[in-house]
Amino acid sequence: MSKIIPTGDNVVVESIKEDNTSASGIIIPETASKEKPMKGKVLAVGPGKMGDDGKRREMEVSEGDTVLFSKYGPTEVKVDGKEVLILSASDIYAKL
Repeated sequence: MSKIIPTGDNVVVESIKEDNTSASGIIIPETASKEKPMKGKVLAVGPGKMGDDGKRREMEVSEGDTVLFSKYGPTEVKVDGKEVLILSASDIYAKL
């Protein structure tokens, strides 16, 4: 895959598909679950947002982290036939 280098406080994430089996073992078909995944693995991180003082703000996530993010924040992009998400660091809620 081509190396994606995000700018500013942007982050490139590969979504992680959630398990389609309920707690009781019932398999839920993909057509029944239309919600976008909100969990993913960080593939690349930008250098950070530029502050008013001219200094870059350090990013709180790094490559390889698994994160929870807003389902409405990311932009879907296809790179070398693989779908990835680009989102702002402010759309990331937590690291797992």
